[in-house]
Amino acid sequence: MVDEVQKFINDRVERVKLNETNSSLVEAAHTFVVESVKPQYSYNFSWMGRPVIQYPQDMIAMQEIIWDIKPDLIIETGIAHGGSLIYYASLLEMLSFSGFGDGKVLGIDIDIREHNRKEIESHPMYKNIDMIQGSSISQEVIEQVKKKAEGKERVLVILDSNHTHQHALEELIAYAPLVSKGSYCVVFDSLIEDMPADSYPDRPWGPGDNPKTAVWEYIKTHPEFEIDKSIQNKLLITVAPDGYLKRVG
Repeated sequence: MVDEVQKFINDRVERVKLNETNSSLVEAAHTFVVESVKPQYSYNFSWMGRPVIQYPQDMIAMQEIIWDIKPDLIIETGIAHGGSLIYYASLLEMLSFSGFGDGKVLGIDIDIREHNRKEIESHPMYKNIDMIQGSSISQEVIEQVKKKAEGKERVLVILDSNHTHQHALEELIAYAPLVSKGSYCVVFDSLIEDMPADSYPDRPWGPGDNPKTAVWEYIKTHPEFEIDKSIQNKLLITVAPDGYLKRVG
């Protein structure tokens, strides 16, 4: 007798595989991403009252990853308004209600604005959140994060701060080793590599100098990570193409 649940999952896997070779669909998705950056599409969403500067598609992917991994620690560089911290903390709260531990989110930012800190600290999900103010690539902050990660069995890392090649690479070198086997290091805004050269005129990053180029360099010498293409093939609309790195070794 066919297991209908497994059949549904298998069918989905096959559909996702076909997406990669569906040139018209891939092109349409890319066009949307390019056209959506200028009007700041990603700034239009919130979670539990806090702005989440992400694409909803990537947030759904993160929910799937968190349910599968059930991390006891999520490390995120880049806090901004704190919406993603709240989002991850709420997912961990739901996991705890389901009997899967008591996970925490650790956010790192070089400048946690006072109004944002106030909103985050007064939020009901703050009980699941810790924050560190400082450069994510400073040795002092790196050591603090390593200490927080001690004894954790399932660690998920999300890199989303300064998007230059060098900064993203230094974050990968510092934090990717903390990722537990089977979990992910997610590098956001790798889409910069695929955008028109004039897309970010007021930023120090662009094609040739961005998180995707950092990922490509990092994985050359770190075979314990591989790019999970199935996620971007499923999402199609994502800010993290080649940015979902799964630890396989």
